[in-house]
Amino acid sequence: MAQSATAETQNNKSIVRVNASDATSFVESVLVGNGVSPSNASIVAKRLVAADLRGVDTHGINRIPSYISRIRHGVLNPRADPVLHQITPVVAQVDGHNGFGFPAAHLGMTRAISMAQDFGIGMVSIKRSNHFGMSAWLVQQALDAGMMSLVFTNSSPALPVWGGREKLMGVSPIACGAPAGREKPFILDMAPSVAARGKVYKALRRGEKIPGDWALDGEGRPTDDPAAALEGVMLPMGGPKGSALAIMMDVFSGVLSGSAFAGGVANPYDPSRPADVGHFLVAIKPDLFMGLEEFKERMDYLYRRVLGSEKMTGVERIYFPGEIEQITNEERLRDGIPYVESEVEALNKEAALVGVENLKTME
Repeated sequence: MAQSATAETQNNKSIVRVNASDATSFVESVLVGNGVSPSNASIVAKRLVAADLRGVDTHGINRIPSYISRIRHGVLNPRADPVLHQITPVVAQVDGHNGFGFPAAHLGMTRAISMAQDFGIGMVSIKRSNHFGMSAWLVQQALDAGMMSLVFTNSSPALPVWGGREKLMGVSPIACGAPAGREKPFILDMAPSVAARGKVYKALRRGEKIPGDWALDGEGRPTDDPAAALEGVMLPMGGPKGSALAIMMDVFSGVLSGSAFAGGVANPYDPSRPADVGHFLVAIKPDLFMGLEEFKERMDYLYRRVLGSEKMTGVERIYFPGEIEQITNEERLRDGIPYVESEVEALNKEAALVGVENLKTME
């Protein structure tokens, strides 16, 4: 494995940088080597790298070992292709057939956009799916087509309902977006917990501590140990508000779709059974009630008002939702994506098992 030309460290761990195109081609090769079709491998790889580019490292290519483990244990079908069923002119459902969640969600949003272009709105429910990574890539897919969007998914239990102590609801992200004109678009992608559970897995993988207000251990005590946190529960943001948002995700993604719900979704790191994740996607044409240019001008005005509002003491700049990630994306496209060396080693082990060359790092 080539070393980075500069001696970079992150939390006392050496890191290397990888060009986005090299990361994409590497992941595609590893997936194809594990039975995924080239077209589906391309969809998965591009979306995982998109997460790393945006700084959402918890949902990037470091998910590959856990995905491959599920393939090897026979609980994720690498050869499955999602199938679309049209329900009404503006409603469709995708059956993921227990394949990767990325192709199922991509097909779903593609169809939602098409329906919205014809009828103003398109809704797609997805069943029998798997983890689809960072929700923001689906928002971006809609933005690229000039559409507003809502993106819901459920996930494996990690969060107690308010007043409870057992894992019941998933740390299921809610995401949405809207295009703008000259300014940056609106992109919201957030978990209903204090922090996404993927950040706990990332800390465990890197041997790091977590903030003490993220989670409770198995005895219900606050913990900064990621391993103990994974034995316990994540904490909802805003108390009952975060809990209610997690339940909402289960209603729209699990109950409505016919997928698992109420704690029935399997953990993506659990290779014992299919995940049976559900998703719910909506695309909306932004010029339904006014001209498109007027809509974009109004979004631009909102952006400028938000950034130009009076700042609290100690704050140098206010950001629009999704803007920090967009800035990170630009930086990492230019400078490369940083990975801890141990993460690269884990990826290279997967590559070796299917005869794929190591991940190329920047020099």
